[in-house]
This record gives sequence, structure tokens and C-alpha cells, in this order.
Amino acid sequence: MNITHLPLNAMRAFLVSAKHLNFTKAAVELCVTQAAVSQQVKMLEAQLGVSLFIRQSRGLNLTEEGSILLPVVKGAFENLSEAMDMLMQGIRREVVSVGVVGTFAVNWLLPRLADFQARYPLIDLRISTHNNKADPVAEGLDYLIRFGKGSWHATEATELFPAPLTALCPPDIGRTMTAPKDVLNYTLLRSYQPDEWSLWLNEAKVAVPKAKLSAIVFDSSIAMVEAAMQGYGIALAPSVMFERLLTEEKLVQPFDIYLHQGSYWLTKLHAQKESQAQIHFKHWLLAQAGAGDGASE
Repeated sequence: MNITHLPLNAMRAFLVSAKHLNFTKAAVELCVTQAAVSQQVKMLEAQLGVSLFIRQSRGLNLTEEGSILLPVVKGAFENLSEAMDMLMQGIRREVVSVGVVGTFAVNWLLPRLADFQARYPLIDLRISTHNNKADPVAEGLDYLIRFGKGSWHATEATELFPAPLTALCPPDIGRTMTAPKDVLNYTLLRSYQPDEWSLWLNEAKVAVPKAKLSAIVFDSSIAMVEAAMQGYGIALAPSVMFERLLTEEKLVQPFDIYLHQGSYWLTKLHAQKESQAQIHFKHWLLAQAGAGDGASE
């Protein structure tokens, strides 16, 4: 049915009649005659080709078709009323577009989004994931959340929290290791940074073998840790991103040794002005991260 031909008066008559299950009471609420309400409902039934009410001497009952239509019509009128109230009060929905490192998006941000939606129901978040490289201008992003040292050209960066790397593996492999050098008995899973395991071994006071370390390279810590849990080797990943798996003992951290390579940062271009919605998101994110308001340039 073409939207321009929707019988709004008839649907409203149906909605109020269904509310009271009585044409007379519906007429009182709508400030029209009982005959007018009845006529509007009959017109809607004729247009749909179905009966919406079972008419009885003591009132009305919804037919199966009426029961199907009622929540749809009720929801449509509620949405229309809400939108009109927002317009009359000068309220409008705002959008905040955020590019997020995939691991951060899935393992940290997603579990907290319900809180943001509850606090800011008129702000719509648009989230896209990236592997620590993105172009905010080309992609139309208000913010980027990424991992690093906090220094990007023409960019304001606010630290969220550090995310040191450590060895992570499934419990069965963890039980076989008694000293940090034991990681060399397994395939070492790492990111695209080739020296990460060598640096971690240095932190652990383990001599780095002269032979090339056996490794599988991933562009995502999520995929790396999943590979570790499937028995492919030992991941070198930020434990702060996998607290749930550690708590559930699907993953273990065999050694209390960390490699500090950077933090997660909320970033935006210096030249970009922030809307009120963007500022709300930033303050919420910093509060969730337990961070301050300091920024580095």
C-alpha cells in the first residue's frame, strides 16, 4: 500500500477501539460520534479485506487479524508521537562515528555500550573496525580508538589505559610450562611487529635463540588468541582485553611478565570541532576507562 494512501483516521479509530473494546468509549476519547468510529473501522476492514473485531452485544473482541495489526499500528503511532514531540521541543538525534581497533571494539567497548545507550538515547553510534590504521577524513570518522604511543600527526590523543602484552595460552598448554623459556617449545603467535617476542623474552631474562623464532603472524589479537585456544601456539596479546576468558579459565597467563608497547588512545584531528554529542561520548568513554581528561598532542 502506498504510504500516501494510508487511512490514518481509520487506523486511529481502530487503535482506540481496540484499547477500550467498545466503540462508544472510543468515540468519547476521540470526541466524535459512535457511528463515526464504527464507520472508520468498517472502512479500514473493507480496505484490508478482513474483519478486525468480533462485534458482540456487550462490546468487541479482536479477531486474529486484529491482534496481528494492533501492535503494528500502536507502535507506529507511538513512534510518530515521539518524533513530533522531539521536533516541537527542538530535540533531534545526533550521530557519532567512531573507528575502533577490532580487539578493543569486541572485547572492551561492546560489553559497555548498553550503558551508553541508556545514558544517551538520542545519540546513535556508528562503529567501524580497523587494524590500527584508518583515515578519519576519508572515512568520515569523528574519533579513532587505536593502539600506540600516543603520537600521530595533527592529532589530539587522550590516553584511555595501557595495554601491555603478555603470554596467553589455553590451560592445558599452561600446565606444561614452569619457566618463561618453555614458550620456545611452542609456535609463537604474534602481531605484525616482528620483534615483540624477542623483546618479551628479554623482559623474561631468556636468551633469544639465534635461529628464527617459529611464529604465525596475525593482524588481530582476537584471531591470535582464538588460534592459541585452538592449540596453535602461545599468543602475545594484551591481557586487559581478554579478562573474561581469563576469568572463565578458557585462557591462562602462565607468567607475570609484560611487554609495554603502548596504550589505547581516543584520537581526533586537531582541526575537527567536536559536537555536543561527540563530547558526551568522549566523557563517557573516559569515565568507563577510568582515565583523566589530559591529552597529548
